[in-house]
Amino acid sequence: MAMKVLFLNCTLKKSPRVSNTRALIDKAAAIFNELGVESEVIRVVDHNVAFGVSSDEGGEDEWPLILTKIKACDILVIATPIWFGVLSSVAKMVIERLDGTYMEADPETGQYPLYGKAAGVIVTGNEDGAHDVCSTLLFNLTHLGCTVPPNADCYWVGDAGPGPSYIEAGGDRHLYTNRTARYMAHNLVYFANLLRKNPIPTNLKNLDEEAKKVSD
Repeated sequence: MAMKVLFLNCTLKKSPRVSNTRALIDKAAAIFNELGVESEVIRVVDHNVAFGVSSDEGGEDEWPLILTKIKACDILVIATPIWFGVLSSVAKMVIERLDGTYMEADPETGQYPLYGKAAGVIVTGNEDGAHDVCSTLLFNLTHLGCTVPPNADCYWVGDAGPGPSYIEAGGDRHLYTNRTARYMAHNLVYFANLLRKNPIPTNLKNLDEEAKKVSD
């Protein structure tokens, strides 16, 4: 079965507005395609995603549909613009909704649904903050069960303050961004293949019992 990468575009702009984050996603997706990996992009704001920390907030919440695709992918990439120096509110909401997966642990091992997936991050913006955004998201993804390989982030950042963003500034020709997009894609595919062939064996339920024996 072909490997699949899912990009969650956490732009604040609904379709069909132009998304600079989507432009960088498309660059990365082309590299994944060269590596034989199928890609899908979901623009989160195009869906009715409720606020909350469960996997289904009821009503017209469309997060369960997105979560089904997350669970089915081999590689998860969260892509976000920078606003006020930090990740977008949409990216924050995605992490909050993924918190619900802690309650869906495997009954035998206790592993969370995102175990066995490789994860990366894409960031765009015209001000500082890329390292902070990457470190926050990658840390969150590891806690949710994802495996984060080396060089698992790709970003483009322009001059501080208002100014041209990725598309207008010609970010598609930026050496560092093009280099890190390749590092990210190749390492994510390598680790996703490793995880397919060698699933993480850790039994969290057994370790929980061991911890209880030495804890108050």
